[in-house]
Amino acid sequence: MIKEQLGNQNSPLNVKRSIRTTLAAIKLNTAAWLLLIPSLISFIIIVWMPMISGIVLSFFETKGYDAVKFVGLRNFIDVIQDSEFKSTLLNTVSYTVWSLIIGFLFPIFVGILLNEMIHLKAFFKFSVYFPTIVPGIACSLLWSFMFDPGKGGLLNSLLAQLGLPQSSWLQNPKLTIPLIVTTMTWKGFGGTSLIYLASLQGINQELYEASIIDGASVVQRIRYITLPQIANIILLMLIMQIIGVFQVMAEPLTMTDGGPNNASTSLMLQSYFYAFRYFRADKSMALGVITFVMLALLTVIYQLFSKKATLDE
Repeated sequence: MIKEQLGNQNSPLNVKRSIRTTLAAIKLNTAAWLLLIPSLISFIIIVWMPMISGIVLSFFETKGYDAVKFVGLRNFIDVIQDSEFKSTLLNTVSYTVWSLIIGFLFPIFVGILLNEMIHLKAFFKFSVYFPTIVPGIACSLLWSFMFDPGKGGLLNSLLAQLGLPQSSWLQNPKLTIPLIVTTMTWKGFGGTSLIYLASLQGINQELYEASIIDGASVVQRIRYITLPQIANIILLMLIMQIIGVFQVMAEPLTMTDGGPNNASTSLMLQSYFYAFRYFRADKSMALGVITFVMLALLTVIYQLFSKKATLDE
């Protein structure tokens, strides 16, 4: 029976019908494909070609930025055995942990707050989103001025006026990463808050009305209705935040230059140093590939959790 069905599917008549259906679908979507082709070509040139060439370059010894000799996995081994690899990896993990402590729950709170507002909602939405508009370098320089350890620093000036002891701020290895994460959170929480707001506005209001009739408090409504309804978007934003923070480079480069004593050097910043300070493009590409593999594993883990959550529903 199965052989007969397969034979029927592979018959010349069915093959011709399938070809005609495919051609008809292509003809129907010609306009869409014509609009997509420039974007696809740009994506290939700007994203895929540099990425593939970087991966290939990581297996070669380089002179400047030119491949000289194939060395296999030697660059990867050299990077992992480098005394700075462990510290930069730990710093990157520290960035991630601090970003979850400082900047993960805050956008959820702001999104819920915006959703509950009745008056001036547009004004507060713009105010929340405004830091996202500020260029990254300008944002880092602004906060560097605030955290300046000298007497001219804004925070130290305020502490001096209050008669409180001043702090070394970014020159203190224990404070450097939390302060940089604070800067990143200030710049990025607005966009994330609006994503949560959009998700919250999609919740069926009848659920809230029924809970109010049953006498549920605000905390109970948030716990049993709001958070479960946006659980998938929370998980997505968690993975996106981890991936984003894992690639942090501009903020520590601008604010501390990786210091003090490499206390704020991340994996991506170390990759930058390999390429543009030590002129070792091979090691830079190898470290980039290692970071890419880590992020790919995180993405796979997210996909597994997401698929499990979908099946449970």
